[in-house]
Amino acid sequence: MSQLVFDSAVSPAAVRDALRGSAFRPYWLDDAAGSAPRFGPGLRCPARYDLVVVGGGFTGLWSALLAKQRNPALKVALLEAQTVGWAASGRNGGFVEASLTHGRDNALARWPKEAAELERLGLANLDQLERTVAELGIDCDFERTGALTVATETYQAEQMLADRDAAGGDLVYFDGPQMRAEINSPTYLAGVWDRRGNALVHPAKLAFGLANACAEAGVDVFEHSAVRSLVRDGAPGGRVRIATDRTFALADQVVLATNVFPSLLARYRLHTVPVYDYVLMTEPLSAGQLEELGWHGRQGVSDAANQFHYYRLTGDGRILWGGYDAIYHPGRRVSPTQEVRPQTWAKLAAHFLITFPWLEGVKFTHRWSGAIDTSTRFCAFFATAWRDQVAYAAGFTGLGVGASRFAATVMLDRLAGIDSEATRPQMVRELPAPFPPEPFATLGIEATRWSINRADHREGRRNWLLKGLDALGLGFDS
Repeated sequence: MSQLVFDSAVSPAAVRDALRGSAFRPYWLDDAAGSAPRFGPGLRCPARYDLVVVGGGFTGLWSALLAKQRNPALKVALLEAQTVGWAASGRNGGFVEASLTHGRDNALARWPKEAAELERLGLANLDQLERTVAELGIDCDFERTGALTVATETYQAEQMLADRDAAGGDLVYFDGPQMRAEINSPTYLAGVWDRRGNALVHPAKLAFGLANACAEAGVDVFEHSAVRSLVRDGAPGGRVRIATDRTFALADQVVLATNVFPSLLARYRLHTVPVYDYVLMTEPLSAGQLEELGWHGRQGVSDAANQFHYYRLTGDGRILWGGYDAIYHPGRRVSPTQEVRPQTWAKLAAHFLITFPWLEGVKFTHRWSGAIDTSTRFCAFFATAWRDQVAYAAGFTGLGVGASRFAATVMLDRLAGIDSEATRPQMVRELPAPFPPEPFATLGIEATRWSINRADHREGRRNWLLKGLDALGLGFDS
């Protein structure tokens, strides 16, 4: 049985010292607070629009912006329950993955005949996102650095070695010494660098930049306008009535971009579960610490386990460190009370010190968490309702920073009745299996989490439960 490197003992005093004084709030939103847009009061009077977008995260912002870019004459509104970017869009790691499918292996397992096309569409989407950021002058610390997957266990390194013949082009293989020369950690046994498939951003700055671009394009952005219901206003084909606490809007078409929050369409409420992810951010490292660290390529990094960590450098020389625990709270509730989990932050701090032991003494300035809209197929799904008057996307499972732009394209094409390369793939046309209702969802998820942890301790060997879920095309990981 493999003994995971992250099971190693770390001084509890060192962990407490690292976390002492950290602020319980998302670093990105804190750092960008001075540039947060202000949109005035929420929707207060009935209004009529060609398109109403519900949700002010990345999916909603891209949908509103692309709709106006396609047709500047459209009258478009965006309704956000709190403030733009406050939820997952301002709390993630800032990894902009090209993958639309949660990686090549997931695509090959589910859609083998179109895996190459989905990979092409994902890279094209990332290229287009990069161009839009540049053309609009959005200052969001965009870096096309690629992503490193590192092996911290012998079996992971052996698998990377076996797969290295597939490396080439944009994939670069590192053996142990090469990997440790790239980034200084004693835990690294090998690594693979995907040079094109990932970028890094400051996610709150990206959200705020997109919101400002929407307003400049003529979108009416209403914050503090929680939508309570959708109803048809009259006969089928008539306008949709979008009701808020104070008033309502009428729209010819609607984009639902509520992601982790309960769907306004009851038929999709079992298709996602909220899984909480926890994150730490260090203070800025000194010039000497950065030099000893290496990491001159500034890639995003994750390790190769099922329960994986993800981490990266920020523009001001901090290290963001998150992942590993993926916590589902029974009942599918999304609540601020579930964001507090001291034992997970302590575990993350210990794992950080195992990875970079020479950084003991560095303080974490921020700790936070956020809910991920998880689907059974690990990637977004797309749907329409009411004779294609309403379009819906959710279930990004941690890849929404990049895939949200593709989702906006799919939804707008479907609303317009366009047969496009974005709407044709089977992956786009089919829905994943829903999660079961409670209490079966909790029982199944907890059993799966236990099995995943066990697999990580048994050199990746999956038990009968995981093999059965794989066969059914269902999944859950960290």
